[in-house]
Amino acid sequence: MRKIIFWSIWVGFSVYAFVFAPPNQPDTFELIKNLSTAQWEGINPLIVSLFNLMGVFPLIYSCMMFIDGKGQKIPAWLFASFSFGVGAFALLPYLALREANPDFVGKKNIFIKLLDSRITGILLSIGAIVLVSYGLQGGNWSDFFQQWQNDRFIHVMSLDFCMLCLLFPALLGDDMAKRNMKNQTLFWLVTLIPLFGPLAYLSVRKPLPDNNQEELITKQQAVAN
Repeated sequence: MRKIIFWSIWVGFSVYAFVFAPPNQPDTFELIKNLSTAQWEGINPLIVSLFNLMGVFPLIYSCMMFIDGKGQKIPAWLFASFSFGVGAFALLPYLALREANPDFVGKKNIFIKLLDSRITGILLSIGAIVLVSYGLQGGNWSDFFQQWQNDRFIHVMSLDFCMLCLLFPALLGDDMAKRNMKNQTLFWLVTLIPLFGPLAYLSVRKPLPDNNQEELITKQQAVAN
């Protein structure tokens, strides 16, 4: 049922984005180029903030997916990499294909240690705070809403951001289990606070245990007996 739900969301979101969303505007490519090259003069700060936050969110998911992927048959890095370009359109197939994975097996290499570090979560939080503050202080909401109604790029990017906020709990439960963080209150606080809930979790979560396969099997046998 979980797989069916994620595939259904992916199909529905894709159909809406490419069929029912507002049409692309003639200046969409120019807007994307200017946003990507930090030529932000004349662009609504809300759009600048949202565009850059769509780069922060894949980093948030990477801090979960590369760790989760060590126990999966599918390559998490592939979906995480594509998420930097297409957001939830790349993450939804991974969530549909992955299996439950409440244990971390193996040694932590340098890359996993970096993603697992609280410092990474804190740096991402600081970046997100700066971006949100920039958008809220100088943003024009009426202009943003007008563009949201008429421009497919702005429209779909906004919905993609909301989707990324909603999907985070799909990985949160297993990540907490890996760290022996059995706390339903924390789970729901992280789930119900968009963007900053996940960022706060990455900033305070316990480090992963550095287990190997033999230690995990011994632990599971002890529990079974």
